Amino acid sequence: MQIRNRVHEALSGTSTDRLTRLVSVALIALILLNVLAVMAESVESVRMEYGAWLTGFEWVSVAVFSLEYLLRLWSCTSLPRFKNPVTGRVRYIFTPMAIIDLLAILPALLMWTGVDLRVLRILRLTRMLRLAKLGRYSKALQMMGEVARQKREELVLSLMLMLLMLVVASSLIYLVENEQQPDVFSSIPASMWWGITTLTTVGYGDAYPMTVMGKLLGAAIAVMGIGLFALPAGIIASAFVELQSQQKAVASSVCPHCEKPLGGKSLRK
Repeated sequence: MQIRNRVHEALSGTSTDRLTRLVSVALIALILLNVLAVMAESVESVRMEYGAWLTGFEWVSVAVFSLEYLLRLWSCTSLPRFKNPVTGRVRYIFTPMAIIDLLAILPALLMWTGVDLRVLRILRLTRMLRLAKLGRYSKALQMMGEVARQKREELVLSLMLMLLMLVVASSLIYLVENEQQPDVFSSIPASMWWGITTLTTVGYGDAYPMTVMGKLLGAAIAVMGIGLFALPAGIIASAFVELQSQQKAVASSVCPHCEKPLGGKSLRK
């Protein structure tokens, strides 16, 4: 029991001792090295010369990440919500971070099952998902996840507004420009590329209106796009401020040594 709790503390970062810091630094370094290895492997000259080394490093990484996953699965019962040794571990398997841990090793195992070459290329790129494991060790990324969770309804609403605006803009530009440029604005789905580049104010220049009405419409949509994309940015920014204020309020009312309120009961559950 004590060993399992110690393993959980070391892997989850709930402790501040040397072993926990060492484990966290080692795993972060391994994740970053894996990302660099995937990037290097996409260069043909590097792959031809150092392919054997990269393959060996991949298998070492898979072994380490597999051991990490199994240890996390074994020690998750240290948490009250996963206390049951069977149902608790099943519930843990379906948590977001456990799924990310599994996806970090699954593609590499599937690569050696004789899959098609096109599928193999996709599986190689999915190893970049290991970068998502950094979310466990980054407070900033954890805050981003909490912000997305708290403001999910507002963010979904803003996304729906973006999609609605994209459909309306693409439909209008199709009606205005189809006769003048039937090859560029041949349909509403084809016009959506212009709608995306205009709403995001990217303006690649491969599709643009030529009629006066089309130019006026493009200018209006570009201006509305600026305000439309500012909406989710404002939601996220305000949520960050609220979350930081909450964390500061909690930190100022709790003793840093015993985790008890300065004038009340313990916050530990």
